[in-house]
Amino acid sequence: MVYFSIVFVVILADQLTKAWITSSFHLYDVKEIIPGLFNLVYVTNSGAAFSMLADVESVWRHYFFYLIGGVATIGLTIAYWKMRHLRTSYTVALALIAGGAVGNLIDRVRFGAVVDFLDFFIGKYHWPAFNVADSAICVGAGLFLVINVLESRKEE
Repeated sequence: MVYFSIVFVVILADQLTKAWITSSFHLYDVKEIIPGLFNLVYVTNSGAAFSMLADVESVWRHYFFYLIGGVATIGLTIAYWKMRHLRTSYTVALALIAGGAVGNLIDRVRFGAVVDFLDFFIGKYHWPAFNVADSAICVGAGLFLVINVLESRKEE
């Protein structure tokens, strides 16, 4: 039950923040929050991470992303099912990744692109804009790697 609860909370937080951005901002609007460090923006990404494949003009690109999102979600849920007895932290890590994948998949189905709005930068050097789903995926993947490193050290 923990796995599906975390997945649900990530999806809810992701979709609520994106709904707020899309209703409060016009596309490409920028609101400075912390001068020289952080803005809220409203941009979309029709590609993968860091806009990879965004400039590929093909209807198949969308089906590719639907397939990847669906397969990832199913694969993560199967991995959770097999690993749920090992450590609770695996459950949390996999649920964060799955929730993020579903959150971005919902955007692709609804809008044909992912809504991004968190813009961190120093001077004129910007990290690509991202969202709550992206954050959950990164935190989940990082947690999963840390758990694996710690587990392998224990075994040695």
